[in-house]
Amino acid sequence: MKFSVFSVMTPDTTPEQLLDYLKETDYDGVEWRFKQIPGELRKEQYSFWGNNLCTILPEITNQEIEDLRVKAAKNNIEVVSVTPYLQAGDIVATEHVLQVAQKFGASTIRLGVPIYERMQNYNDLFRKGVTYLKEVEQMCKQYKIKGLVETHHVTIAPSASLAYRLVSQFDPDHIGVLYDPGNMVHEGYENYRMGLELLGDYLAHVHVKNAFWQKKHEHEDGTVDWFVEWAQLEKGVVDWKQVFRDLRAVGYDGYVGMEDFSRSFGTKESLKHNIETVKRLLSEIESGQ
Repeated sequence: MKFSVFSVMTPDTTPEQLLDYLKETDYDGVEWRFKQIPGELRKEQYSFWGNNLCTILPEITNQEIEDLRVKAAKNNIEVVSVTPYLQAGDIVATEHVLQVAQKFGASTIRLGVPIYERMQNYNDLFRKGVTYLKEVEQMCKQYKIKGLVETHHVTIAPSASLAYRLVSQFDPDHIGVLYDPGNMVHEGYENYRMGLELLGDYLAHVHVKNAFWQKKHEHEDGTVDWFVEWAQLEKGVVDWKQVFRDLRAVGYDGYVGMEDFSRSFGTKESLKHNIETVKRLLSEIESGQ
């Protein structure tokens, strides 16, 4: 397997600094967070989804792209993905991401998936998602970049099986699935190996993070409210050793991308801890532990 980092997890680090850190800590690739950051957010403290310094802005110039691309190549870091926050149906924004990704030499982008909040019927949202992917498939073929649907809570694709239902009529050379067991702690858990077997050729990338359920409030009648908290890789609900066993069982040997939101370490230490933990788990599997 090869190891990448989604730059959303390094909000206090510039893209240039991250490329140096990745070289130092023996990573193979980077996934660039791609999003506009409103002016008011830039006044706030650095954060994963707010003022994130390690974000590629939509207005990035060709020269800035080339400078980062060259630096990544010098550091032997592959640009695996340009990863935006697209809305399903936004063809113009999707094509812009594909154009930027092509200039970076990236092999994938993340696509938009309809949000599910009990406001619209799933079947209507599914049709909307399929209509979008039909257009996007041709664009991905044109740009020679694979578009990925991520297993993500609060969308119509929280599980492997629902992601598969969404992508199954498309060519896996152009449309695939980003498998994220950490998100599936929130919503969408299925037996990992079964889900991976179902995805088959659509399995294109894996995100590595963890989470756990925590008690929020216990009412006088004894009922309990729960919420999901992000966790250190080895301390959450996801049994990552089992996930890696299952990935090997289905023949997956591609990228696994770190996306640690636990705040257990500083940025540089987190990068080091996550790759060392994953490599240790893989080594234990190799030795039969």
